[in-house]
Amino acid sequence: MASEIDIGQAGFLKAGKLRWARALAWLFALAVLCVLAFNLAADASLRVSALLAGETFSTRANAPAMARLIAVTVGSIAMLATYATAVALAERRKPKELSLVHAPLELIVGCLIGGAIVALIIGIMWLAGWVTITPTPIVHVVESLKQAIQSGVIEEVLIRLIIFRLLWRAISVWPAFAITALLFGGLHLSNPDATIFSALCLVAGEGIGAGLYLLTGRIWMPIGMHAAWNFVQGWVFGAAVSGLDVFAGGPLQTLPVAGVDSTLSGAGFGPESTVASFGISLLASAMFIAVAWKRGRLRPAS
Repeated sequence: MASEIDIGQAGFLKAGKLRWARALAWLFALAVLCVLAFNLAADASLRVSALLAGETFSTRANAPAMARLIAVTVGSIAMLATYATAVALAERRKPKELSLVHAPLELIVGCLIGGAIVALIIGIMWLAGWVTITPTPIVHVVESLKQAIQSGVIEEVLIRLIIFRLLWRAISVWPAFAITALLFGGLHLSNPDATIFSALCLVAGEGIGAGLYLLTGRIWMPIGMHAAWNFVQGWVFGAAVSGLDVFAGGPLQTLPVAGVDSTLSGAGFGPESTVASFGISLLASAMFIAVAWKRGRLRPAS
């Protein structure tokens, strides 16, 4: 299952003068290209869907849920294809991190890991009496699938394949890991009900995705883990996901118990901002990173 990680050592990233600066410039350019590809492809898909339905496209928010799911899927494929093409041209290498042969199994394993970890966190909170879990009628699932795919693909490609990998190329692996983790937590500070503690909880869990990437050399397991984490937390358990309720609509509803401290119940931010999440996420991160270290996956880049 493991594959050596090629962080880039040819083309624009070849050894020589100001390699670190070239890596940082390429980081910025590649991120812009990938985000642009996703948005252009998603919007084009929505316009085609509207045309086929005999309607006029206005905004993404007003499009039918199924059309948005298709658009996100098309956008995700375009983003991955753009990444692969750009890496092949600028870095002069085949992007093994997108090997399609390994995609099905690793996506499934990643989903199982992400779903199991978040279920364990919420289970601990429920057993401790910090949250209530009640059954609710299923309202929808398509919108939640759309959100899960979108968050899994966009965030993992940007954070893992572009920012982490190219920072590793520029300044070595441990500083890259620290900066990426802090960036991931910091970016969520603008979410509703976010706190410094909620950001630290997200930082604590960054080693899960990083560890899965390091162990496989590919992005599929981190994508599956991230998507399933959000889907199980938001749709299955009906809890807020990083302060957002966009996943709601599934069979359960998880709510904080009145009077319980927010670091235990998660309050409006959700289960990710709790001591249970911090502890389990940190433990899982340490485990995956330790295994990666033992297998020599954190060696300095050549």
